[in-house]
Amino acid sequence: MPAKTDDRLIAVGVLKGAHGVRGEVRVKSYTADPEALFGYGPLTDEYGAVVLTPKSARPGKDHFIVRPKEMKQKEDWDALRGRLLYVPRARLPAAEEDEFYIEDLAGLDVYAGGEAPAGRIRSVQNFGSGDLLEVEVPGLPSTVFVPFTRADVPVVDMAARRVMIPELQMWSEPGTRPEEESGDE
Repeated sequence: MPAKTDDRLIAVGVLKGAHGVRGEVRVKSYTADPEALFGYGPLTDEYGAVVLTPKSARPGKDHFIVRPKEMKQKEDWDALRGRLLYVPRARLPAAEEDEFYIEDLAGLDVYAGGEAPAGRIRSVQNFGSGDLLEVEVPGLPSTVFVPFTRADVPVVDMAARRVMIPELQMWSEPGTRPEEESGDE
């Protein structure tokens, strides 16, 4: 029986609309090896419904031009512009030692130096300036965002399913976050 994480859908690319009028579509890959995207089989939407089954792909400027199995009109592909493309986690290759998939961080316990967990990672977000760990801290009314950098998160132990954020307290208290300190001058 596959592990729960094997069933989870992972975003591996995005549709960028039609390419020409012959049924081809532009796809931007999010995978470390961009061409590997086309070896994972059918690409689905966030609900698991097949959106695109690549028959062939060739490089474009910052994307790939894909000949899909699905027959759609140019307007139909253009209407899907911006649609994320997913594959089940089980189709992705195993992470190398000391590597992990960003999506695998969700659910890990967060330790801040003590013996007991100080919180849990809810998700990984990126609002444009880098990855942020969204951490649920018991007793706080909202989640806390911590930059996912080696300085702020020096330890990621996938085997023990935990991360270390030594300065979690700093990110948890209003008025102590670096961007808030310089605002009252």
